[in-house]
Parts: sequence; structure tokens; C-alpha cells
Amino acid sequence: MVNVLGLDIGGANTKTAYVQTQKGVIRDVQVFVEYFPIWKDPQRLGQILRKLKNNICGKLDVVGVTMTAELSDVYQTKRDGVKHILGCVKEVFFDVPVYVLNIDTTLKTLKDAMAVPLGVAAANWVASGWLVSQYFENCVVVDVGSTSTSIIPIVGGKLAAQGMTDLDKLVCGELVYTGSLRTNLAAIVQTVPVKEAVSTVSSELFALSGDVHLILGNIKSEQYISETADGKGTTRKEALIRLARLLCADTEMLTKKELTSIAQYIYEKQIQQITAGLSQVYNRTKKAASSKVPVLVAGLGKNFLAYKAAEQVKADMIMDLGELLPNNVSLAVPAVGVALIAAKQSEEENCDM
Repeated sequence: MVNVLGLDIGGANTKTAYVQTQKGVIRDVQVFVEYFPIWKDPQRLGQILRKLKNNICGKLDVVGVTMTAELSDVYQTKRDGVKHILGCVKEVFFDVPVYVLNIDTTLKTLKDAMAVPLGVAAANWVASGWLVSQYFENCVVVDVGSTSTSIIPIVGGKLAAQGMTDLDKLVCGELVYTGSLRTNLAAIVQTVPVKEAVSTVSSELFALSGDVHLILGNIKSEQYISETADGKGTTRKEALIRLARLLCADTEMLTKKELTSIAQYIYEKQIQQITAGLSQVYNRTKKAASSKVPVLVAGLGKNFLAYKAAEQVKADMIMDLGELLPNNVSLAVPAVGVALIAAKQSEEENCDM
């Protein structure tokens, strides 16, 4: 039995998966998500990692790491971010072998990873894709998190991504920077219909995508785990107040019905954003695959964003990754993926001894 911890260290959320495997078969998996906006106090990362480590009950044989937090503007460069993040990991997990996922699907030691920081930066999509490729020959994964959407093509049981870096992925549609909770609404729409007219919107950080989905019932209050734009609560009433400010108005000027209609409009535009990226990736994948190509949806926005986008591109089949894997795995797919890659390597090394 191999006991492994997978870490997906993001800019806003750090996700962990504690996985027990035996001969490549998952025996148990536990997923934890910790909201931690790294840009506020990067020096607290070590404290957060210790907390997550302490959540684990039992032996730990190996740790697998992937990250996206290096993009945070608290770091001058991605290189600086990777080195700081891995330094914190090294300090906390000093007593366990640690491996870092590279964009070529190999695992690097901490020392080697620090020597090639751009190779391990934003490699979490590799972990997700590798995990799904163990089950599906051809498919496209649409993972909608709190901040962004990752679209991962798999052909012939292998990753078929066109882009390797975040920049490349933005260009080719494999990364869409829109998410379930943290997206500034002004990044989704520039105008909205209101009172039989069309209004431009304020570009201030008045309201977030989480407010739209809370108003429409796509998420529950307890699922709104990130900070709100005004630092206040996550009731529907508070979300309506924030949304009204997007139009430089308030809830005395706009009715609940009008604000709900505006929320619906923004929601549909957000689906279109994801659909635009998915359409590019899905069409390429269909051409390369020799069979039908299902879309697998994952993440917090799997049902109300990923699924809707998959419908828009007329996917051959739409499947919920959460129904194929146990224990909320679909909420932390990269963490589980990197854990299993590390477990596989650990088992192979033990067999060679």
C-alpha cells in the first residue's frame, strides 16, 4: 500500500488529495480544499501546508506537487513564484520524498524542479489530463474552477494539448480565464440590457461571478468560499446589492426581477466564453480521434457552466467526472492526478529494489 499526498497549490485555493493505492488501484481518497489568497500574505503558505499535512491521519510515503500560484502578482516572475512555493513545500515536507510534476508528465525532485521552474509552472492540467487518460481513449475535459476553466484534449489515451504554457493555452482555447466564483463581471460583459435599454458597466471590482451564480441558485451560500468583492456576506440579498453596483446603481433603483434578469444575461455570456474555447479544442480533437469524443465535466462549475458549454458544441456525449471517480474527486482533479502519478512512480521504484 502506498500512501500519497497530492498538492495543487493555486493562487486562491490550495487543494490536497490523500490517496491510498495498491498495485495501481485506488483504495481510498480524501479531498481537502483550503481557501488561501496567496497574494495577501505569501509567507503564510508554509502555515497552510502544515495545516493540510496535519489533516492527514496515518502514514505518508510520498508527496506529489503541482501549482498555479506562481502566476500571482505577489511574485515578480513565475521563476520567483515557483522557487518560493517549492521552498515552502521543502520546509514542511522535509521528512517525505517530494516530486514535482513537469509539463512533459515526468516527476522532478525538488532540486531539479527548482532548476527548471518554467517546466513545472502551471502544470496542473497535465495531472488532470493524465488521470482521465487512464480511463478514456478519446475525450475532452472541461474543468471549471473558482477562477478559470481548463480544457484538456485526450487522443489515443494520451494528452493532445496544443499549448504548454498558460499563454499558449489562452491563444489556442485550452485555457479560458473565467470561473465560478472569482471572475470580475466586467471581464464577462461590457454592456447589459436594463429597463428596455442597454447600459455599459463599471469596470470597478463591484461584483463577481459568484454573485451571479448565487442569485440564480447555481451555487449555495456555503459554496461561495472565496472573498466577495465588498468583503461582506454570501446571502442572495448581499449578492443583489453587489450586482446593482455593476451598473453604478443600488437596490432602490433596480428591482430584484431586473437584477435577476441581468444576472441571467451575464450567466449566458459566461457560458459563451467557455463555449468559444471548447469549440476550438473539441473540433481539433474530433478531427484527430477515430471515434466519438465525450466531454467530461469537472470542478465547481461542472453542472452550470461546463455542461452547458458542452451542450452548445453538441458534444457526442457529456459525462460527469464526479460520477466516475469517488469522494468529490472532481473538485480537486489535479491534486488527485499528481498524487496517482507519484504513487505509480513510488510503486515502480519499490518493485525495482
